[in-house]
Amino acid sequence: MSDDPVKSATARSTTNRPPAGERPTVDPAVLVVDDNDLNRKLLTAVFTASHFDVASVDNGEAALARIVAAPPSVVILDLHMPGINGLETLRRIKLTAPDLPVIMLTSHGEIASAIEATRLGAYDFLTRPIHNDQVVMAVLRAVEHRRLLGEVHALRCKITGGDTLAKLEGQSEGMRRVVRQIRQVAPSTLTVLIQGETGTGKELAARAIHQQSERVAGPFVAIDCGAIQENLVESELFGHEKNAFTGANQRKLGQFQLAEGGTIFLDETANLTPAMQAKLLRVLQERQVQPLGATRPYPIDVRVIAATHERLDAQVSNGSFRQDLYFRLAEFTLVLPPLRDRQEDIVPLARRLLADACSEMKRPPCVLSDGAAELILRHRWEGNVRELRNAMRKAVLCAADTTIQADDIEAVLLQRATTPPQVAKAAAPANFVAGRSLKEIADAAANEAERQAITEVLHSTNGNKTQAARLLRVDYKTLYNKLKRHKLDTL
Repeated sequence: MSDDPVKSATARSTTNRPPAGERPTVDPAVLVVDDNDLNRKLLTAVFTASHFDVASVDNGEAALARIVAAPPSVVILDLHMPGINGLETLRRIKLTAPDLPVIMLTSHGEIASAIEATRLGAYDFLTRPIHNDQVVMAVLRAVEHRRLLGEVHALRCKITGGDTLAKLEGQSEGMRRVVRQIRQVAPSTLTVLIQGETGTGKELAARAIHQQSERVAGPFVAIDCGAIQENLVESELFGHEKNAFTGANQRKLGQFQLAEGGTIFLDETANLTPAMQAKLLRVLQERQVQPLGATRPYPIDVRVIAATHERLDAQVSNGSFRQDLYFRLAEFTLVLPPLRDRQEDIVPLARRLLADACSEMKRPPCVLSDGAAELILRHRWEGNVRELRNAMRKAVLCAADTTIQADDIEAVLLQRATTPPQVAKAAAPANFVAGRSLKEIADAAANEAERQAITEVLHSTNGNKTQAARLLRVDYKTLYNKLKRHKLDTL
């Protein structure tokens, strides 16, 4: 600080304030992290005199909790603190909020620590004694730097967003309507429910909404609610504190916290249990989450986009989904048509996916013959765009030259249609029936039929257990247990 730190810190002379043109339109929120009570008071006085919003804590753990609960614009972080030191606190801050500028306070001669802080992502470091103007200007530079990075990121996302919409747009009226609806709802604050068959591009539509929204500079976090084990869903979505349950060796941020300032995409929301539906409803109503083991909730600023391949209104009618949660999620509903209802889009989409596959596999550009295009147009594509994409990738992989012929497409489709090879059955012993009750025989036959059905469905989904569970109409946990029982968990 200056020679008279208390007087200098408390002085409110406007001559010490940066020129108006150098200040952000909104004064920064500064978090001071220092175990020394006098240092915290002095820095608080400096920033208060500059009309900044300032808060202070005396240790790294409290800083991390504060950053999650009320993210600041800049962190002023002391290097030497009890508990977790400044470098470890910096490392954890960068895991929690990678874009948050951190200015380190070091002592004279601590060059090695300053270098390590820079490597860990510190925006700047100041050596004590520190002058008031020096620390204020460092904060303003950090805020401006973050603003410029946000603008660059937003511009890139806007460009990418255009590409995302282009991937969705087609010649059919159905998809043109979808794109119009995305442009209509993206700038709003409405929660969006996207419905459509598996493979129709629900996540792509969600990304387009995010990238066309005012949250474009924030994160986009996608999570498949059907792919998480039931007992881990709450921890995955809302996070947990250290020692909240057996195996919780450290604090973990939930997906909602990681999506702070951006958008969270909850795919296959219909798979949530009634208990999780109630907790999600509470989050949407109160705009705050309470991690497992936490003593209080934390406010969140997140836009929610939900999706399901099932009709949620039908789930509400049969009692498997909460009506109040449905109304919260379906403030705006977007329905993606299946590919078979978009005849005008199929061949142009196939050609674009073919070009993507060639680029991905580093192959020369390929073209579709008229016969191949006609075959593609006649196929029903029950797996929608995902199935078409896989078919184009396989066609590129197997084609003899750069023209994809009808035979190439036919081979790919025939491979998809062929019944998966049956699991070899051991020859039944001669005394299979002898000495066994009818119930025992029936149970054994049922187990074998169940094992065979699961094996065939897993082959048809290329090992995708979430999709297999949907086809078998069981939840993920039930399928997981059956895989273990039948010793199929390595498939």
